[in-house]
Amino acid sequence: MTDPSHDPNSTDDASTDRSTQHESTMPDLDDVVLDNLDAGSGDDSDEASRGLFDDLLEGEPIFENKEVLRPSYTPHKLPHREEQINNMATILVTALRGDTPSNILIYGKTGTGKTASAKFVSEELETTSQKYEVPCEVEYINCEVTDTQYRVLAQLANKFINKNVGVIDDRIDELEALESRVREDASELADTQFDSLAAVDEKIDSLAEDKKEFEEVPMTGWPTDRVYSSFFDAVDYHERVVVIMLDEIDKLVEKSGDDTLYNLSRMNSELENSRVSIMGISNDLKFTDFLDPRVKSSLGEEEIVFPPYDANQLRDILQARANVAFKGDALSDDVIPLCAAFAAQEHGDARRALDLLRTAGELAERDQTDQVEEDHVRQAQEKIELDRVVEVVRTLPTQSKIVLFAIILLEKNGVRNINTGEVFNIYKNLCEEIDADVLTQRRVTDLISELDMLGIVNAVVVSKGRYGRTKEISLSVPTDETEAVLLSDSRLGDIDDVQPFVQARFDN
Repeated sequence: MTDPSHDPNSTDDASTDRSTQHESTMPDLDDVVLDNLDAGSGDDSDEASRGLFDDLLEGEPIFENKEVLRPSYTPHKLPHREEQINNMATILVTALRGDTPSNILIYGKTGTGKTASAKFVSEELETTSQKYEVPCEVEYINCEVTDTQYRVLAQLANKFINKNVGVIDDRIDELEALESRVREDASELADTQFDSLAAVDEKIDSLAEDKKEFEEVPMTGWPTDRVYSSFFDAVDYHERVVVIMLDEIDKLVEKSGDDTLYNLSRMNSELENSRVSIMGISNDLKFTDFLDPRVKSSLGEEEIVFPPYDANQLRDILQARANVAFKGDALSDDVIPLCAAFAAQEHGDARRALDLLRTAGELAERDQTDQVEEDHVRQAQEKIELDRVVEVVRTLPTQSKIVLFAIILLEKNGVRNINTGEVFNIYKNLCEEIDADVLTQRRVTDLISELDMLGIVNAVVVSKGRYGRTKEISLSVPTDETEAVLLSDSRLGDIDDVQPFVQARFDN
């Protein structure tokens, strides 16, 4: 029989009376606060004391401007990318003459300065267009986040709708001010396109109607052709040259095919007032192999390749940023060379180098030291690597997580040179325990290969002579941290006792 006192839905009169009595005897809030302050004046070392942040603020800050070390920051100067920047500028300068620039594809590995350079050139383009009063706009879309045709078109449509509404509002304000002046002095119409006050009123009404027609596109729910139509009308509302920058463009193609690129690349044949150019940025040099030949030829009119940085180039980049990011003598002499050396091993990744330098600075601040030392860089390298592993493991599909968990269980129980059969046996038992589908051993072998490609496990094919070949598997990542990430998954977290799944190992 259930004890009613433990039923969360029961309405026990006695407990209600007790609650009412408790409320009637509760002290005022002021009394509680004063009592707590008095109680905290003792020397009980187990209690948190006031001034929690005061101790942390005692040391001198190391950073002058930490944001300079973040990937989102666009510097005023980009060392060792002058050639690529000049190439982009040469192509895009036609926009300042009112003509359509060629489409550009930018290639290069992560952290080679592609996005930073493209944003730098785009900002210069927009600034110069304002100087010469040429309508030219650049719109940036990150296709890793906005990865479907609907989302890309909706986001672009809404950007231009908002700009158009702003233009209309400004124009209406100008005309209403003109109206006021004309009512006082009719000669104010002399240098305008209007021949009467009624014509001004008519234009204001027309602009108000235009504004009503610009309906924002919802992020879901409309047919794609309606979203495209809204985008088309918004772009073509007035004369301008538009550069659409699609970062991680390969992710869009991978998720949604090349329909978006096809629609964007053929727009200019239908537009009356504006012109559109596409700037695609990709880490994958081969993604165009999957495009329709018409899209491929249109999109790749101009190609710019960004080679990886070497250690010396990374050192120059870090030094330029460090001069702005850190206070005077905050870095010891070996910090920047070490950060550059670590990042050069990662295919010349400047983003990795900046992350290392920033993290090393944060670790030094936590230590309340006056200077970032070599040891802080080595700690930062370990921390970043662990953070990467945690993120990769956390985002694995459930089946890959179960396979990885099986490998961890075998290693933790002392099994060395783990083979695929042993992993599969544990994997099957784990699947049955959490009621997951059991894949074939061949598919599990494929998942092990994928984990090997991600650098999470090391799987080496070895020959067993007349017994054939097998994979010997070992972990390439910290065991405890990886296991903790896996157990944070609600499905794997349901396994109470893993020991029954670890079977004895039999050597042939």
